[in-house]
Amino acid sequence: MASEQEKRGELDAKARQGKTVVPGGTGGKSLDAQERLAEGRQKGGETRREQMGREGYQEIGKKGGLSTTDKPGGERAAEEGIPIDESKYKTKK
Repeated sequence: MASEQEKRGELDAKARQGKTVVPGGTGGKSLDAQERLAEGRQKGGETRREQMGREGYQEIGKKGGLSTTDKPGGERAAEEGIPIDESKYKTKK
């Protein structure tokens, strides 16, 4: 059976070939880089959700989900009459 070090070596080789071997590690050129990227993305989202609160985070997600390559989400929401309560995403202190 392969040791932990051998497994990491195999994953690192795949990462150096441009493959994503860690969920959320897209763009990392090594196993370590992908692990750091994935951790940072996870922490970033959690921190933002804590700062904004659940409702604000959901409103931002709604707005972001409406964005297209042609129009930002806020513009599209206004055109389609979808209410977005921007007061919900003020940073909590």
